[in-house]
Order: sequence, then C-alpha cells, then structure tokens
Amino acid sequence: MRPTPPTAALLLMLAALAAMPASAQYKVIGPDGRVTYTDRPTTDPAHRVQALRKSGAGAGDDAAAPLATGLPQALRQPVARFPVTLITTPDCGPCDTARQQLQRRGVPYTELGVATPEDQQALQRLTGGLTVPSVSIGSQVMRGWQESDWMATLDLAGYPKESALPKGWRWAAVRPLAAPRPAAEPADERPAPSAATAPAAPPPVPTESIGPVPQIRF
Repeated sequence: MRPTPPTAALLLMLAALAAMPASAQYKVIGPDGRVTYTDRPTTDPAHRVQALRKSGAGAGDDAAAPLATGLPQALRQPVARFPVTLITTPDCGPCDTARQQLQRRGVPYTELGVATPEDQQALQRLTGGLTVPSVSIGSQVMRGWQESDWMATLDLAGYPKESALPKGWRWAAVRPLAAPRPAAEPADERPAPSAATAPAAPPPVPTESIGPVPQIRF
C-alpha cells in the first residue's frame, strides 16, 4: 500500500525546520498556533515550550557526528541537523532502489536492518508500522519508498541535489535495528541438592502471550 503524500502543512513545517537557527534549543507554540524557535524558553503560560533534541531527533542521532567527519561544508550542516537513517530488510526490491537513489544523490546515511522479531518490534515502535523501506530525515519519518516525497524532504533539509561526497566515500555496513540481547550468564555448575533437601519449586507464573509477530510489508 502506498503511503499518503505529505500535505502542504507538512511541507511548511519542514521548511520551517530547515530555516531554524542552528542555536535553537526550544520550540515555542503560541496560543494562535504560531511556532517559533529560540535558544531561551519563555515563561509565558499561554505558550507551550518543547525542548529540541540535537540533530533533529532522528533514529540515527548517535551516528550523526561521525558521519559528518570529513564531509565538505555543503553536507556538514544538513548531516548534523537532519541525519538520515534508512531502514531496510533483506530481499526487498524497493529497499535496493531507495539505497541506490540516496547513494546517487550523495546522501550520507546510517542503514539499519530488520531481520529478527526484535527488529520488527523496534520498527513498529519507531515508525508506527511494518513497512520497508522507511527513512527518518531529522525527526521526519516516512514509510514506504516514495521518491518524490523523500527527495523533497531532503531538499528542505538542505542536502545538495547532486553528490558532493569526497571521492572514495564508503557507506557503513548495515546494523541491526534492535540492540542485541545480552549474553546469557553461564549455568551454575554446583551439584543440585538432593530430593530430601531441595526446596519446593514455586508455582508457575502465568505469562501473557504477545501472539505471532506481524509480517514486514514493502
């Protein structure tokens, strides 16, 4: 199913984000709905104040700083403020197309793969669905490959329309979307107590079934 194209209001919001001062730390919403960005929060109770997370609060925020290292000036600001995270799954034709288009345009990105039930659950939490490819550009998340929508959002975020990457640039390998589970602790090798001294086993605790994991769509 093709996702709904962004509305005019969404494009205006993205344009405002692209023009936001680099030093802005707060988003202030007035009683009339007008939005302003500032480095100091207001104390006016009629205004709503939201603290901004660094780098646009995207899924790949922690990778934005190393991505910006060694980039030309044209890419440093958009990568720092609106990092791009591509979410894919193996054997996905639209994922391959999205990846190729980002690389052709010269967009540095972090790629996260969906391969396990834990990855699927993380995808559901992050994007509100199970559609791949998905992309986050700063705080804007889009599900499903829509070239015009993705490219328009990259334009508003300030990414060059043609590749400005240095020669020999390489994108990082795909990482799992969900954090790996911690390693299990080694089993206790002490001899088990005899039946005469072993304490009675506690009754089983009922657990809630989460049901089958939904299938990825693309």
